[in-house]
Amino acid sequence: MRRPRNGTIAVLLVLTLLPGCTGDPATPSAATNSPAAALRMASYDFSENQSLIEVYAEAARRADVPVDVDHGIGTREIVLPALEQGLADVVIDYTGTALAFARPDAPQPPGTAQQVRAALDRTLFTRGVSVLAAADAVDQNAFAVTRAFAGEHDVTTLSDLVPLAGRLRFGGPPECPERPFCLQGLEKVYGLDFGEVLSMPSRVATADALRADQIDVGMLETTNSRLAISGLILLTDDRELQPHENVVPLVRTDVLGQWGARLRDALDQTSARLTDQDLVALNRAVEIDGRTPEQAAAQWWNRQ
Repeated sequence: MRRPRNGTIAVLLVLTLLPGCTGDPATPSAATNSPAAALRMASYDFSENQSLIEVYAEAARRADVPVDVDHGIGTREIVLPALEQGLADVVIDYTGTALAFARPDAPQPPGTAQQVRAALDRTLFTRGVSVLAAADAVDQNAFAVTRAFAGEHDVTTLSDLVPLAGRLRFGGPPECPERPFCLQGLEKVYGLDFGEVLSMPSRVATADALRADQIDVGMLETTNSRLAISGLILLTDDRELQPHENVVPLVRTDVLGQWGARLRDALDQTSARLTDQDLVALNRAVEIDGRTPEQAAAQWWNRQ
């Protein structure tokens, strides 16, 4: 598998926004139109998504579809436009957040997991992107505290933080203040206005900062591999801020048409196998056992 350098898509995306630098990004080259061209799969800038793209990349290879993987391109603000503009062919996403990003002015995502996926499909279809079958595997934003903090302050839910928030330090990813399911949602849905907000470079750093008492509340995910061994607990989202976040492949519709049923079936069958426990295991392999995303994905396939 040929692996372009990290950032290739990000650079190309910038170039497409500069007049005269390229042609119409929505018009693939003749090489891209050919089924012989490698499928361009792009991941977000966190390890779970990088492991997932490797899992799905292996599924494509097993269906005799050549694959290029570009890892850690950036946040959704970079990767989804790259997909829509034809700079990537496949992205593995999470249904609720992808829908909120694709239609930011729409109301809260619909109730069931199936309704969220269907709404995402309708939204992206007009942009040349097909939403394939979603996995049962779910990874939602979640907010953690130490067991000691929970015991001292008698908190089990996010609502329990309301009378304390003004004195608390919150840690989350740099984009958290701008995200509807992170700080924006915590303020809108729960009325939480933290005394201090610190930017965390990674989920590992967030967990470490919680244990070191550098922050009081941190944004992690429900599939974080350290929860069982770290002395951290997730607070219950008692007002249901978080939407359904099923893992789902997003594929450019023209590329799906080129490769036909063998690509769709390969990715759909992979989604049908993925569970929440698989996401935890993929995260553990990388974040605790020190494996690469490729090695974590290979380990997953060896268990199938």
